[in-house]
Amino acid sequence: DGRAITESLPAMVRINLEGRYLSLPKSVVKRGVETWNSQAAVQGTLQILDSACQAKTVSEALAEVRGFTSLGHLIWAYAYLRMLYHKDPSLFYRTVLAEPSFLMPIVYTPTVGEACQKFGQLPLLPRGCYVSLADRGNLKAVLKEYADAMLPKDQNGQPQCQCIVFSDGGRILGLGDLGVWGMGIPIGKLDLYTVCAGFDPAKTIPVMIDVGCSDASGNAAKLTIRDHILYHGLKDNRQKHTSKAGTEVNSVYYGPDSFIGEFMSAARELFGRNCLLQFEDFNSNDAFPLLEEYRNKFLTYNDDIQGAASIIVAAVLGGIKLQKPECTSLLKELQGLRVLFHGAGSANLGGAQLLSAEVQMAPGAVVVTNSRGVIWRSEDGNKGTFRNDEQKAVALIGEPKGYDNTDLVSIIQHHKPDVLIGAVGKVPGCFTEEVVKAMLGVQVAKATPGRPIIFALSNPMSQAEITAEDCYKFSQGKAIFGSGTRFPPVEVQGRTRVPGQVNNFFIFPGMSFGAVCCEASCITDHLFMEAAEAVANSLDKVDIEADSVLPSTARIREVGENVAATVVMACQKAGLAQKVLGSSYAEVSEQLANMRWDPDEAHHIQLDDPAAPCAVCALV
Repeated sequence: DGRAITESLPAMVRINLEGRYLSLPKSVVKRGVETWNSQAAVQGTLQILDSACQAKTVSEALAEVRGFTSLGHLIWAYAYLRMLYHKDPSLFYRTVLAEPSFLMPIVYTPTVGEACQKFGQLPLLPRGCYVSLADRGNLKAVLKEYADAMLPKDQNGQPQCQCIVFSDGGRILGLGDLGVWGMGIPIGKLDLYTVCAGFDPAKTIPVMIDVGCSDASGNAAKLTIRDHILYHGLKDNRQKHTSKAGTEVNSVYYGPDSFIGEFMSAARELFGRNCLLQFEDFNSNDAFPLLEEYRNKFLTYNDDIQGAASIIVAAVLGGIKLQKPECTSLLKELQGLRVLFHGAGSANLGGAQLLSAEVQMAPGAVVVTNSRGVIWRSEDGNKGTFRNDEQKAVALIGEPKGYDNTDLVSIIQHHKPDVLIGAVGKVPGCFTEEVVKAMLGVQVAKATPGRPIIFALSNPMSQAEITAEDCYKFSQGKAIFGSGTRFPPVEVQGRTRVPGQVNNFFIFPGMSFGAVCCEASCITDHLFMEAAEAVANSLDKVDIEADSVLPSTARIREVGENVAATVVMACQKAGLAQKVLGSSYAEVSEQLANMRWDPDEAHHIQLDDPAAPCAVCALV
């Protein structure tokens, strides 16, 4: 039984979270951290990880993590890397930077999705601040407690925080409502802030907004999350109401006493106006109105909307570059294309809005579908197939006629898109052979045929609209393919194709680093267009030869540097930068290089628990 298991194990390490009461999950505080981590279901895992994580060098760490990946299942490798971070953050980052293509999919997507589904079953470690609805009216004290315990201080004793990534777990990837178990997302996101751009991890805070959680019906796999014995968040339903737009939203986020408003204001009061506050994995019904409410009041953005839109545009620009490697005006080429977004989630809606607003594409050149078919609205906006204001904003004007606007092949044949972007999330394999051939037919009919660009962005791989292999096979190798989850290379007519991974990690680290370093007053949509072009221009001869719409992840730091410098230059030109870093791209790049955190030079002080000298360090 559980008692026998516990008694058979040696004395476990004590993870010291002294001084942390407000910023920890309420159920953990109630039971005590030691008691929480000593539960049989957690204790055994903690001991395994503690014993396995003995590395002192990058080569040793890589050998240890490969020991787990050799078993063919990455969740243990993820847990190992979390323990490595806990024991030695500098070694963790040196290891990931040594082999980013290998380790980023473990640290972040796709592995982090499973990690979030099981997050409460992993040992509770110090990193991460939990902001509970139970502390409404006292959120500044919650953040201050975490800052006092976990952040470095300046010469005046004030805690230093460059950025916060915060989520309410309402829509973790494509997995649905995971509540505070979604903490893996803010943690993983901030890991990439450091790996890809150079943020000092000690000056960042991953935050979970805990306002309740749905039951098993609220997540895609129908898992017991909220009612799990190890769920450490509020075991209440979310408080919701129907908005004026007819969507279901979290009630506590709106009105004069908005919980989100209190949280963001508290962060600014504690850490200053230049602390970046990034929204992450909120349900789309909340994500759009919250972004609209706060985007000009704080240094903030929503990566699921703006970052996703930017990387979609970057990948399309990359598709143009593959066809015209010498092109010096990718945006001008883009203006002449037609784009079909299949699916009306936050990524596709954001992409459609960005193309319409920033690229100024021709009316009708951008088409979006939802479950009702092509999204359209009447001239007066009173009728149509839109479900919310965001869909209404990208809707075609006038009811479609003369074709079946609910059938994808018919839509392609009528609207003749050069680019097909799938982010449906619920209909894997919907890009059939007929769909691909319809995309080929659009190009064949042109005076100067190009190559159709087809993206399958739904995650995980099992949800993809089409596989890389099928896309190349159905198109006889003519299609340019990209995907949300990385597909393995495919041999096509004697040539190896390496499908580009259309992932926001090419955008958000450099965007955030550039904005913070130049002390931007706000983050505009135009900056995301600049970032997209910077990513596309980072393609090299190897990428082009591999037919990849985006750079290799092996060069992720280089891409992050290019994006950051481009963002700073754009901020300075637009008058958004409160701190000028240079008059030229070279000068700005040099200044940014001097501002990056270097794990080889970092020294993280950790205090060993005298009661357990051979185990995990204790953070005080």
